[in-house]
Amino acid sequence: MQKATFAAGCFWGVEHTFREIEGVSDAVSGYTGGTAENPTYKQVCTGSTGHAEAVEVTFDPEVVSYEQLLAHFWNIHNPTTPNRQGWDIGSQYRSAIFYHSDEQRRAAEASRDVAQTHQPKPIVTEIVAASTFWPAEDYHQRYVEKNGREVCKITAPAPMEPAAEPAKRGGLIGRLVG
Repeated sequence: MQKATFAAGCFWGVEHTFREIEGVSDAVSGYTGGTAENPTYKQVCTGSTGHAEAVEVTFDPEVVSYEQLLAHFWNIHNPTTPNRQGWDIGSQYRSAIFYHSDEQRRAAEASRDVAQTHQPKPIVTEIVAASTFWPAEDYHQRYVEKNGREVCKITAPAPMEPAAEPAKRGGLIGRLVG
């Protein structure tokens, strides 16, 4: 199993969409990229801790590739709006990829470059080394499942293809991983 960490706005919807991908064994809402130890939601919402609302994804690379997770990431949010997704405004809602290895960094940069060809505005997504990931409070975990509705604006992505056949996918995902 491997880890991937993404920030794409409000973590409730982001977590939910990653959980639906075959090969993802866990997706945890939390905070990363800031300076405070074990921050709370209330602290992160002030913007003073530097953390982003993020999702740490545990995945089986034999079933779903990191490149496919990146393609999903680009499809579920607007990577051209700094510190904002929909109605959510603040640095905690920034778009970011927190890489766990040089291989992930290179893949993230390459996928950003391809995704940019499909965006009319410059992509502002940060690509930075993963730091300590602090799981959010229990009431944030599996929020969409618990409440029966999405409250974050997340674009419904196309279904993911198996890792062994990414080139068969048409559209943006195919171009990103094919």
